[in-house]
Amino acid sequence: MNTWTAPEAQRESEPFTGPERAMLQGWLDWQRQTLLTKCAGLTAAQLRSASVEPSNLTLLGLVRHMTEVERSWFVVRAAGQTPADDLYSSEANIDGDFDDVADADADANLAAFRAELPAADKAVAGLPLDHEFTLRDNRLSLRWVYIHMIEEYARHNGHADLLRERIDGVTGD
Repeated sequence: MNTWTAPEAQRESEPFTGPERAMLQGWLDWQRQTLLTKCAGLTAAQLRSASVEPSNLTLLGLVRHMTEVERSWFVVRAAGQTPADDLYSSEANIDGDFDDVADADADANLAAFRAELPAADKAVAGLPLDHEFTLRDNRLSLRWVYIHMIEEYARHNGHADLLRERIDGVTGD
């Protein structure tokens, strides 16, 4: 019987020069692919395993969380679109992305993440970086969202690196 493992990720180098939008998109894409790189080659059970008690943080939980974060910031908030469905969390279960991984379908969850990335990019493709929206009485720009997302991935990719090292000793950038 073949055991499913997370597919390899193709990470392109981040840009060193260029226009602002391309720089932001390039760094965001690099961070997105870094998360997938941390998952590559692991089984569903490994992706669902919490590495250090009492934390329940898992690589699959991080993937599910970032799927929701992509949708929330780019599609819902910046672009003002309303998705047809919830992903993993709800008002009744606000941490479902992190908490409900024990029986989660890792293959489907990684596919959902991979599908959300072009959907997020498409949602804001026609908006300028200076596009603004209001969230909790604050005016935010799309530029801010890109910077925030790069920071969010960088933080969680640090978690992912530690999780991966604990699972099988693999480290890297």
